[in-house]
Formats: sequence, structure tokens, C-alpha cells
Amino acid sequence: MDRGEKNLHNGIIMADIMIGRIERIYIDNSVISGMFDDNDHPERVKPFWNAVINGKYRIVISDVLDAELKRSPAHVQEFFATIPESQIERVVSTDESNNLAGRYITEGIVTENSLNDSRHVALASVAGVDVLVSFNCTHIVKLKRIRKYNAINMLLGYSQIEIRTPDEVIQ
Repeated sequence: MDRGEKNLHNGIIMADIMIGRIERIYIDNSVISGMFDDNDHPERVKPFWNAVINGKYRIVISDVLDAELKRSPAHVQEFFATIPESQIERVVSTDESNNLAGRYITEGIVTENSLNDSRHVALASVAGVDVLVSFNCTHIVKLKRIRKYNAINMLLGYSQIEIRTPDEVIQ
């Protein structure tokens, strides 16, 4: 997709949002496992999951999340299995998304130790989602990193990406 096509695609997304289209929200594993954390995450994420189940949002998941989920405890996997398939869109890693993730690392936004975090942001960017939702406030939901992710996205012809915690999306 060239820049003109991306701009047209992004314009269509904005028009859809304004007329009430269901938002596409990319999630990482922290949003699923957050239901079982020993902090305030469960109370912050429950309204998000209720909105997904009730059809307000469509979640976008990736092969990266699938691999992370397979390494998660059984109760986390079982919870995710209760989400209706009609509310899930799947995307897969491509050369394009892998190259973008690599660029985030090359530019020092995160280190190679955070490869999957950069892959989540890249997959969400390439997929043109409305929002990426995460509880990873070290490598993803951190203002200085969000600004850098968006600077690289704009430099390479992608849209800026909204990155928020689940409770910020619901408010």
C-alpha cells in the first residue's frame, strides 16, 4: 500500500468512526491476563471486556498474541476462549510488520529484548486499527515511547496510532 492508498484508507477509517462504526482495537496479552492480576487491573479491564462481549468493540489479535497466550496459564486461556469469535479479527505478521518492528528497535524506542512489544505496535500500525490497548506501561503505553512510535510511523507513511490502557478506552 503506497502513501496515497494509506491516506485514503485512514480517511475512510475516520469517516467510519464518525458515523458509529465498531472500533477495531488491537490487544496484547496484558489485556487478557489483566483479568487475573493482583492489582487494580481486573477492575480496570472488566468494563472493556464487557463492551467487547456486548459488541461495542471488535478486538484485533495477532499471531504474536497467539504465541504469548499459549504460554499463559490455563485460566487465562480459558477466559479468552469465552470471547465470541464474532468479536475477534485476526492479523498475522508480515515482512512489512516485521520490518516496522525492526525499525522501532533500530531507532532505540525499545531494545531487542522487547521485540514482541515492538511487533504488537507494528502489527497494529500496519493493520490500521483504531487503538492499541495494553497494560504494558513500560514498553508500549508510555508517552515518550508513543511519541517515538508515531514519529517513525509518520516518517514511513503510516498513521499515528492511539495507544491506551483498557480503562482509557471505556471512559
